[in-house]
Amino acid sequence: MSDNKNAELQTPVGADTRCGFVALIGAPNAGKSTLLNALVGSKVTIVSHKVQTTRALIRGIAVEDKSQIIFVDTPGIFSPKRRLDRAMVTTAWSGAHEADLVGVMIDARKGIDEEAESLLERLAEVKTRKILILNKIDLVQRDKLLTLTKVANEKAKFEATFMISAMTGDGCADLKSWLAERMPLSPWLYPADQMSDAPMRQLAAEITREKLFERLHQELPYHSTVETESWKELRNGESRVEQTIYVERESQRKIVIGKGGQTLRAIGESARREIVDIVEHKVHLFLFVKVREGWGDDPERYRAMGLEFPKE
Repeated sequence: MSDNKNAELQTPVGADTRCGFVALIGAPNAGKSTLLNALVGSKVTIVSHKVQTTRALIRGIAVEDKSQIIFVDTPGIFSPKRRLDRAMVTTAWSGAHEADLVGVMIDARKGIDEEAESLLERLAEVKTRKILILNKIDLVQRDKLLTLTKVANEKAKFEATFMISAMTGDGCADLKSWLAERMPLSPWLYPADQMSDAPMRQLAAEITREKLFERLHQELPYHSTVETESWKELRNGESRVEQTIYVERESQRKIVIGKGGQTLRAIGESARREIVDIVEHKVHLFLFVKVREGWGDDPERYRAMGLEFPKE
């Protein structure tokens, strides 16, 4: 996915270019997806006030001087209950082990709660270099931030601590600059204007799933998935996109559709507007809702989401 605003960027040539992977890990709702979008400068992953929105590894690509930083947004780490939960947590930790550097994100408002405590304890297993990122500092008093920094650094070994607000952007430029200087010497892995390695079909499906989260306030979004079935470029420069929302029961299908189809139309219109903003041309989006019983136990669905299928 490219952004016209960065179309003039050129991949630098020379022995001093840097490129590396930074995994962002943390408890659900710590703000990882919001930070990723802020660092990249464009929407590459969905954001929701609901927890556990990110399901697979989403990569966002940022450029800072002669460095290309590939940020990996991982699913929130929590105590898994379902098979899908276990797959998400396993994926998050694999992202941490495979990166050049790990950014451990903690919600400063919550502090070192049970989820953060468990995360910090397990960090000892991760040999990768680590930094601490305290998010939402605009909502917390300074003395509490200093205490939180001290406690977290006593529990795990961090090279540096950054205090940021992913929502306002405060502190994000310093974080990005620091990371850029510490990426390994390497040629860039992606074109200068590429902001994500996710195909547009996948991002479009994620955008529609985000609108499901926004529109439906029950547990239903956690029992649904969205797949882009077709994407056709029309002769007039427009796109025709067909997506299917899969749910597990007929009662859920009726909720997604809503009375007279109102809910589905609202979800579709909201998703279509956002997709248009990204592709910068007219999009005809068609949504279908189907029941696929037990999709949460279907290995094929996990592969489609980029997740390993847990055997147990």
